[in-house]
Amino acid sequence: MTIVNRAKTEGYLLLLLHAHLPYIRYPEHEQHLEELWLHEAIIESYIPLLAVFDDLLNDRTDFRITLSLTPSLLEMLSDTLLMTRFQQYLDSRIELAERELSRTRSEPALARLAQMYFDRFLRTKSLFEDTYRKDLIAAFRSIYESGKVELITSAATHAYLPLHMSEPASVRAQLALGVSTFKRHFAAVPSGIWLPECGYAPGLDNLLTEAGLNYFFLESHGLLNASPKPKKSIYRPVRTPAGPIAFGRDTESAKQVWSSRDGYPGDVDYRDFYRDIGFDLDHEYLKPYLPGGTRTFTGMKYFRITG
Repeated sequence: MTIVNRAKTEGYLLLLLHAHLPYIRYPEHEQHLEELWLHEAIIESYIPLLAVFDDLLNDRTDFRITLSLTPSLLEMLSDTLLMTRFQQYLDSRIELAERELSRTRSEPALARLAQMYFDRFLRTKSLFEDTYRKDLIAAFRSIYESGKVELITSAATHAYLPLHMSEPASVRAQLALGVSTFKRHFAAVPSGIWLPECGYAPGLDNLLTEAGLNYFFLESHGLLNASPKPKKSIYRPVRTPAGPIAFGRDTESAKQVWSSRDGYPGDVDYRDFYRDIGFDLDHEYLKPYLPGGTRTFTGMKYFRITG
């Protein structure tokens, strides 16, 4: 597993990112609303993340980070139909952003934002088509092989495993498919797993051992309420009776990510995710860029979170 950046006399810092989307694929429909989740995530998260990793490697920066890629996400990123549709979606965003440059030319503040999105979409297109050759799995594989990024798996369908413990065969299938999917895409066996929703139940460590997994991540209270209680609370991993090592999620970091009151989702310095031109502008103007003409997110958001 990737342990990173030892602090002076303090211990270690472990950085982990969890990437997951539910499986969405509708070949019978030319456009489908739910597929936009994948397209948005590729533009907003996965390609920018790969670009950051590439920049760090090109700069010969010594870094370490762990990234979980769930089986459903891996299968979508490797699907030719979905990647073709993503390319079409990206081209439509570039066209929309170009129209926004014209529409906002008399509004300097909005025009700067429209230009930012136009540049971002063009940059994403260049990375996807020219740098990554429309194969994001290969891009992640290359990052993995650099030795700087540790990739791990998750359960097959991101099922909440504690609810399935009464049917061990179901849990075994979830874990086995998680491992086999990872192995098929990366030609390696994952060492660890991100438990879906960080959910753990007694006895799950035995099933993780059977699947060949050496460590896992669970919610902070999984360690705080453990028996016996860990001497270092959530700040040191513990070994379970069956062998796999448990890492508890840091509560303060989680609060910064998720809390609308104390974290960045509610901070006025950040972009308002829900205020999107897909809901603000004239419907006829937007209709060519909306699936089935249904108002939804376009990815272009001009407003920050209000107080």
